[in-house]
Amino acid sequence: MDTRHMRYFVALAETLHFGHAAARMNMSQPPFSRQIAAIEKALGARLFERNSRNVALTAAGKHFLEECRAVLERFDTACRDVQLVASGVKGELKLGFMMNAAYSVVPALVRLYSQARPDVRLVLEERIPTDIEEMLIEGRLDAAVTFGGSPAAHLRTTLLARDRLRLIAPRDHRLAELDIAGPTDLATERLIAAPASVTPTLRDAIRNYCASPGVVPHFALEPRLQHTIIRLVAEGLGIALIPQSLCADLAEGLVSRPIVDAPEFDIVLCASAASSNPAVPALFEVAERLGGVGWLLGERTL
Repeated sequence: MDTRHMRYFVALAETLHFGHAAARMNMSQPPFSRQIAAIEKALGARLFERNSRNVALTAAGKHFLEECRAVLERFDTACRDVQLVASGVKGELKLGFMMNAAYSVVPALVRLYSQARPDVRLVLEERIPTDIEEMLIEGRLDAAVTFGGSPAAHLRTTLLARDRLRLIAPRDHRLAELDIAGPTDLATERLIAAPASVTPTLRDAIRNYCASPGVVPHFALEPRLQHTIIRLVAEGLGIALIPQSLCADLAEGLVSRPIVDAPEFDIVLCASAASSNPAVPALFEVAERLGGVGWLLGERTL
């Protein structure tokens, strides 16, 4: 038994006429009748009552008709879906992103992609930047929003936005009184920053910024997550330089201030150049419409 036999049976069950059912299946009546007899023999059950004038379903035939319709519907859907998945219209896409991107480009990227590909299931994973790089290499992510870096031959990359560092401090801190801060203002401060093993882009940006006038930064605390950094600053345990995209909705006891010649860094969408997921190209099409020429966060509304 296969789907071809099921279609023969359904044709006769729906028409209850051998001649009409055979015509529906583009067959002459004698070989069609032999197929029906073979189906009943294979199942060991009589599916039709027939005489010279009438054809009727038996109780077993009525049950088999329901089951065949359900199986054929699932089979036909599977055949259609495999074409949709192969073309990237349907399927699944695993998208990783770092935390500050969740406050900037990721919501718009997800919204626009979901509109363009409503039948692709997006699996979103918030990760630290170094984990994102590893997961892309291992194929555990199809694409990711992360910091840009040196061009990598194994990655396809497009620019989404540019972010910059900004100072955050408790409202009663001396630096909160400044309109703009510089590296020398940080010389005696306890800095809270993620370690280079978590986000080398941010750590290098902070270190190089302080080093430009010869300031040696004092990294007092090194939590992995930016949310934790913000919370520790709110507790008065130090100050921090964090992406501007995270400064829009700080706790009441915190203030943010611009810094002189603030370091900027790219926010990019990247994926393996060898990705076989057909849902990925449409994501890049959306990303290029969203911000392919690059723009500074805070100076354009998504």
